[in-house]
Amino acid sequence: MAEGNHYSVLVDEYISGFTPDVQVRLQALRQIIRESAPNAEEKISYQMPTYALHGNLVHFAAYKNHIGFYPAPSGIEAFRKELSVYKGAKGSVQFPLGQPLPEELIRRIVAFRVKENVEKAVEKKRKK
Repeated sequence: MAEGNHYSVLVDEYISGFTPDVQVRLQALRQIIRESAPNAEEKISYQMPTYALHGNLVHFAAYKNHIGFYPAPSGIEAFRKELSVYKGAKGSVQFPLGQPLPEELIRRIVAFRVKENVEKAVEKKRKK
């Protein structure tokens, strides 16, 4: 992923639109994703920071009381038990702003999504 590319600047702008305490949390989440998916492309999609590798991996967004994390329905399903302590939906989870980010869990979810997308890409190539 090229540092300082157009999309990284857009993600910087997105993050800078929040209060300093929320910015710290968003930067921490961004760093976890970058470390867990170093080959993913960072971009803005659906008006939120998005990471793509053979398709969308994860998105995140800040709201008034939480950070929304969107690892696709498969990412939620695979970690359903651990995520059950958080509000969420089929493809999303809400991390309350008043609680620490579950960094290790996020790392595992992103790694799961990377593996899933790479496997799908390999299978798709094999079928050609």
